Amino acid sequence: MTQKQTHAFQAEVKQILHLVTHSLYSNKEIFLRELVSNASDACDKLRFEALDHAELFEDTPNLEVRVSFDEAARTVTISDNGIGMSAEEAIAHLGTIAKSGTREFMAKLEGDQKKDANLIGQFGVGFYSGFIVADRITVETRRAGLKAEEGVRWTSEGTGDYEVETVTKAGRGTDVILHLREGEDEFLKTWRLKSVISKYSDHISLPILMRKEEWDAEAAKQVLKDEWESVNKASALWSRSKSEITQEQYDEFYKQISYDTEAPLAHTHNRVEGRSEYTQLLYIPKKAPFDLWNRDKRGGVKLYVKRVFIMDDAEALMPVYLRFVKGVIDSADLPLNVSRELLQESRDVKAIREGSTKRVLGMLESLADSEDAADRAKYADFWKDFGQVLKEGIGEDHQNQERLAKLLRFASTQADEGVSLADYLKRAKEDQEAIYYITADSLSAAKNSPQLEIFRKKGIEVLLLTDRVDEWMLSHLFEFEGKPLQSVAKGAIDLGKLQDEEEKKKAEEAAETFKPLLDRLKEALKARAKDVRVSTRLVDSPACIVVEEGDMSGHLARLLKQAGQAAPTSLPTLEINAEHVLIKKLDGAAQFDDLAQVIFDQAVLAEGGHLEDPAAYVRRVNAMLLG
Repeated sequence: MTQKQTHAFQAEVKQILHLVTHSLYSNKEIFLRELVSNASDACDKLRFEALDHAELFEDTPNLEVRVSFDEAARTVTISDNGIGMSAEEAIAHLGTIAKSGTREFMAKLEGDQKKDANLIGQFGVGFYSGFIVADRITVETRRAGLKAEEGVRWTSEGTGDYEVETVTKAGRGTDVILHLREGEDEFLKTWRLKSVISKYSDHISLPILMRKEEWDAEAAKQVLKDEWESVNKASALWSRSKSEITQEQYDEFYKQISYDTEAPLAHTHNRVEGRSEYTQLLYIPKKAPFDLWNRDKRGGVKLYVKRVFIMDDAEALMPVYLRFVKGVIDSADLPLNVSRELLQESRDVKAIREGSTKRVLGMLESLADSEDAADRAKYADFWKDFGQVLKEGIGEDHQNQERLAKLLRFASTQADEGVSLADYLKRAKEDQEAIYYITADSLSAAKNSPQLEIFRKKGIEVLLLTDRVDEWMLSHLFEFEGKPLQSVAKGAIDLGKLQDEEEKKKAEEAAETFKPLLDRLKEALKARAKDVRVSTRLVDSPACIVVEEGDMSGHLARLLKQAGQAAPTSLPTLEINAEHVLIKKLDGAAQFDDLAQVIFDQAVLAEGGHLEDPAAYVRRVNAMLLG
């Protein structure tokens, strides 16, 4: 390619450019953050590729980013000597972006300029932020390893198209030259550029260089020298002593790596020595990210080896249920050419993963168990956003299951939220032998379930579980501190010492007295119920549906059906309240079979189930109303 070639921007890029230039203007300084970050990434990529191909360093092994400006030309230039781009890469990276990423970017925009600005980096469109302050951008680049005459110049005014041509570029890497719009002269000042770099990019481990400025008495103004100096600390934040780092610096680093607008909920910064030596700087966000429920998304922890960037989102360093954790782990033991496959098998990585998991759980425990009400309130807020994800750990991380169980929070018949298993046991009756719970589609459905009536009468607290993950979690969590977890909707309820002898005797007598009625009901409902028996759990309702121990609950069966999966078919048991007037009327009812079906249907509805033939139910009820 020797001639200039003009290319049209991908339609999605045009949309991004319009949004960037019109929606984010009040937070325009972020362009420098994004372009410096891109330059740093380009250097990281070169360092990684050069592990196997040292010749890519050419004659300049020291990696750096340079920021300069030209008052006369009204340009700001961000340069790096990183990996650079070929002509094909320039067209691919600067003219097109992933369509799915664009749609998500558009969907996440809220009109809050500060929040929207952080989305630029999150969706990989940071380069276009240059058009916030520039009416034209020129990119001169050459990929490491290519000849000097294979350099590329990319130019655009950020409208409908861009031009690409071949140029000679002696040094590898990329220069992004911003031709500033009218009114953007503030970025032609050393102090202004330095302040932005200090605010957003101080943590970058590469030196960010600017030309020195000194006072010229003869000209009576500041002038730039040909000498360059580093304007950032150029040391990885996590490698510095904790005593040297302010909370503000910790928070700003978190915002940079997470693209979050808020400070984190908590962080931990530790140097671990022993069989594996590594440094960890891990953060728990305040709010759930948009992709929290994507279990296939790689984790949020970056891996470094001896301060050399290796990979983003190293999922092997953190279990899936902690995928919301952000941060950095820097190992002193792993090889620089470590691959994702090696990460899965390495003993050192396993030790790092276990140690980091314990640190994160420790952060959560310190909030949850704090004597400070403000910390406990922070944990309550965390649980609202992340609780369902943390529950996944009960089945995935048996090593830490006991610690995770202590962090669980539920609603109950005594509180709408925030009940721990430990709280439950403190309030349990003296002779209570189990931790009782019920699963349902909603909190109101759980609260109003007929199965709770005997527990409410006796003042026994029941946990109300309404998250989709709860049924799966309960298939792995069987007890807590020696007390079994027992569903109030499964099996025949035996309250043990909490049920007095007179109640037991009364239930046995009712079962005998009502045996003929039970037999008739079994016959009428034989296609729908495996058994009909007198209930010990009902007080006010005429009947309820229960399943036997070991059978799948109706709630779980509905969840599987909604997910398009076949649920095992097993008939439920109908329990009747022998004291209820409707049951007493059954014996001599002329429409016995129809009334039996209505009572069964109502029990299904009360349990949150769905009728297979709603029209038949309506027809039967109407017939009874008319009769």
